[in-house]
Order: sequence, then C-alpha cells, then structure tokens
Amino acid sequence: MAQEIIAQLSDPFRIALSVGLVLTMLRTEGVSGRWIPLVAGVVFIAVLIPMTMQAREGVDRMVAIGAGLVSTSLMVGVVMALRALVLRAMGR
Repeated sequence: MAQEIIAQLSDPFRIALSVGLVLTMLRTEGVSGRWIPLVAGVVFIAVLIPMTMQAREGVDRMVAIGAGLVSTSLMVGVVMALRALVLRAMGR
C-alpha cells in the first residue's frame, strides 16, 4: 500500500487535478462552502483515476482507491497550506 501511495503522489495527472480542485473550491467557496466540495472532489479524484486508467500489475482496484484517498488528501492539504503561507506572506 505504501508503494502505491508513493506512486500516486508522483502522478502528474493527480497533482493537476488536486490543484484544480482547490482553485475551483476557492472560486465557488461563497456559494458551496469549503469542506463539502473538497471532500467530494478528493473522493472523485481517488475513484476516477483507478477506474479509468489501466491498473498497475499486482494492484487491486480497492487498494488503489484507498491509496488514492490518502494521496489526494495529502496533495490537497499541501496546496491549501501553500495557499495559507502565500496569503500570510502577502499580509492578508
């Protein structure tokens, strides 16, 4: 499972989707809130990639989805932390 998480953390498609998720949440935060769109987006990304892409050899889909939940959550957390640091540095 740890190898699957590490592999997913370096997946550029997953990184781009995670950054896009945070940017979309920021634009619609006033209407839809913050946490429900983030959680729904993380689940969507975690399920979307293993279901549409060819599975790596020896990796079960449920393991890939579970690892996707962990890795995507970490990526979204890092993007949100970077945003907070930038806003703090700008004085907002």
